Amino acid sequence: MMGGVNQPTSSLEARTIAAAAADPVCAAILDRMPHLGLSEWWLTAGAVFQNVWNAVEGHAPGYGIKDYDVFYFDDTDLSWEAEDAVIRRASDLFHDVPAQIELRNEARVHLWYEAKFGTPATPFTSATDAIDSFASTTCCVGLTRASADGPTGTQIYAPFGLDDVFAMHMRPNRRLAPQTVYDAKVTDYRRRWPSLTSDPW
Repeated sequence: MMGGVNQPTSSLEARTIAAAAADPVCAAILDRMPHLGLSEWWLTAGAVFQNVWNAVEGHAPGYGIKDYDVFYFDDTDLSWEAEDAVIRRASDLFHDVPAQIELRNEARVHLWYEAKFGTPATPFTSATDAIDSFASTTCCVGLTRASADGPTGTQIYAPFGLDDVFAMHMRPNRRLAPQTVYDAKVTDYRRRWPSLTSDPW
């Protein structure tokens, strides 16, 4: 099952949005991020798929989530200073939210990725392009919302579908991340969500 940027049209899409929205931190991010005026942004990674796992395993929303990743894309200024300015604005916006919210300009990732992970990265073309590169296809999911839409206007991006997310089954995505990253994530996630299964690299 392949997907893309959609209004929720399937039961799994609606359940994914509901699972994330039940987490007060995710709800605050979806409600407030439009106020930053960014052209493209997505709440992504564990903030979304791990809240689905929480619903599947019966944990409270937000259980086990170490941080909340928000990807945005701005290739008009690749300086750290420009990204830091957005991060500071977001810090002010979420000053009362008791969680680690990490904004990253995905247009800049190729500038530092090789030094951190040992693998060179070609520049991403969008924030969704960055989501496509997660170490597991199961993790490739994001939510966004336009300022005027309200809760019913949440869009979902799931290029590999959502079946594996709800089955709590991880599959490797060899597009960018090395095997060490995938293996480490499987081990780490299984400590918190013991029902998780995985394919080998």
